[in-house]
Amino acid sequence: MSFLGKARAKAEELLGRAEQVYGESHGDAAAEVAGEAHVLEAEAEEEELEREEHPGGDGLTGAH
Repeated sequence: MSFLGKARAKAEELLGRAEQVYGESHGDAAAEVAGEAHVLEAEAEEEELEREEHPGGDGLTGAH
């Protein structure tokens, strides 16, 4: 399931980026903002899946 979740998040990110580029090229601010929102949402979901896959890995272990 983790693989499918990652694939879904990546597809959502790519769809968002395509929508963002469409908005930029056609002067459609709503499409641009919606695309950016899709990208950010997908990145957050991808990070959440990574945290679930590697619990307790905050990247600060051993740092002083």
